[in-house]
Amino acid sequence: MTAREGETVAAALLASGMGVFRETAVSGAARGPWCMMGVCFDCLVEIDGVGNRQACMVEVTPGMVVRRMRGTRGV
Repeated sequence: MTAREGETVAAALLASGMGVFRETAVSGAARGPWCMMGVCFDCLVEIDGVGNRQACMVEVTPGMVVRRMRGTRGV
């Protein structure tokens, strides 16, 4: 996918139509960006093999690999 320079991962994913970034560990409820300023942790994703990254706090870079977060935040 493409993104604008300076755009966060969360903004790029939302602009591409992806609203669900992870599921809760207990109930499996869908979660996506809510606060867009790093407070709520609902936008956690895996970025370049590193889990629990807040998509709203990370700027997109060329070649970045982003995956839906699986499991709990502490994993």
